[in-house]
Amino acid sequence: MNNFILKSFKFFCACLPLFFIQLIGVLIGYIFHFLNKKSRFLLVENLTSSKIYKDKEKLNKAIKKNITETGKTIIESLAIWASHEKRVLSWVSEVKGLDEIDKAHAKKKGIIFLTPHLGCYEITSIYYGSKHPLTILYRPPRQKWLEKLVKDGRQKGFNTLAPTNKAGIKQILKALKKHEAIGILPDQVSNKGEGEWAEFFGRPAYTMVLVSKLAKKTGATVIMAFGERLNIGKGFRIHFKTINSSCVSSPRNLNKVLEDSIKEAPTQYLWNYDKHKGYESQKNKII
Repeated sequence: MNNFILKSFKFFCACLPLFFIQLIGVLIGYIFHFLNKKSRFLLVENLTSSKIYKDKEKLNKAIKKNITETGKTIIESLAIWASHEKRVLSWVSEVKGLDEIDKAHAKKKGIIFLTPHLGCYEITSIYYGSKHPLTILYRPPRQKWLEKLVKDGRQKGFNTLAPTNKAGIKQILKALKKHEAIGILPDQVSNKGEGEWAEFFGRPAYTMVLVSKLAKKTGATVIMAFGERLNIGKGFRIHFKTINSSCVSSPRNLNKVLEDSIKEAPTQYLWNYDKHKGYESQKNKII
């Protein structure tokens, strides 16, 4: 049954243009928001607590906008995984910061791409990986039937996946030693013992220490990657921005960099992601 659904979905994604995919995403966003109580709570709680929008009317507008943007994120990710590389690349309307990539390559120290849950984060790795080797730190989905779609979908071009375990860490270190690039979701909640509690939009979040360790150990260039979603059906604008290694030297510094990036397009961030998991028990441990 799951194989039939998967094949049907792939066919569906291969036929519909981006405009209709995103239009369906808007509908999915509302359905997901109103049927998933936990997701609805996290969106409102996290966006409100961020204090990005101090005006109540603007906050309510941002919440409504984020509902539709979240739906687009869900359907876009599935569509990217199910589609051929050429089709996905046709959705890239503009790329800013390519000179940052060239400078990083010239240093021959490797690149650490940081891609938070902002905009269409799946498309940034597809774009870079279509031209250069990229090893992506990867946590398998909980739904086993979805794993093949995700793995096959992300391993387009020169992309390789590395699991979030010791073997995966060795794999990304090896890639950096070969002066290649790696990709990390820096706002992903770390496994126990692999992070520290650090302030993120005013509240503690269990934040990875991996980024600072890798940057210090390898001297790799740190680049923030953001797939900005343009108007519906108009594709994506990819941004590459070099981050000074001192700005990721600690979990708090890393979170500050993430906050600044998210503020560039706050309605496109995945606010229903439980970044503050365990927050209640850590109220007095803000770093």
